[in-house]
Amino acid sequence: MSEPQNAAPAVQAWTRLLRAHASTTRLLSSQLQAEHGLTLNDYEALLVLSQAEERRLKRVDLARRLLLTPSGVTRLLEGLEREGLVERAACAQDLRVTYAQLTDSGAERLEAASCSHVGSVRALLEEHLTVAEIDSLGSLLAKLPEVEGGDESCRPG
Repeated sequence: MSEPQNAAPAVQAWTRLLRAHASTTRLLSSQLQAEHGLTLNDYEALLVLSQAEERRLKRVDLARRLLLTPSGVTRLLEGLEREGLVERAACAQDLRVTYAQLTDSGAERLEAASCSHVGSVRALLEEHLTVAEIDSLGSLLAKLPEVEGGDESCRPG
């Protein structure tokens, strides 16, 4: 996707945001996959579950926190369940409700991946931006819808 020479600033910023997201996601995901056998989506799901009470969430709530559709979270969880990192848990009060629950194996994999992943994120940003620019970028992106308000840590709770 190339930027037109006379693109409006908003369009140019949007194009650059898309490119930055795609390139950084590809790079960080390939590192995480090579070192720990996890995609960024896998990592984020494990992270969100690790920070939840009793390390579990209703699947619909997990989908909402990950900004995924119900079918998208189902596909994600199927892979994590096959690997034994997440398991289904029933709700004692309502058998129609199922939870995604982080297993001990999932917590261990997340913990092992956290140090290197956080290091990769820091190295990538700090290689190209100053601390002040990173702070400004974070502040600017937080103004967009559904960006601020989530836990901003990349480390398990």
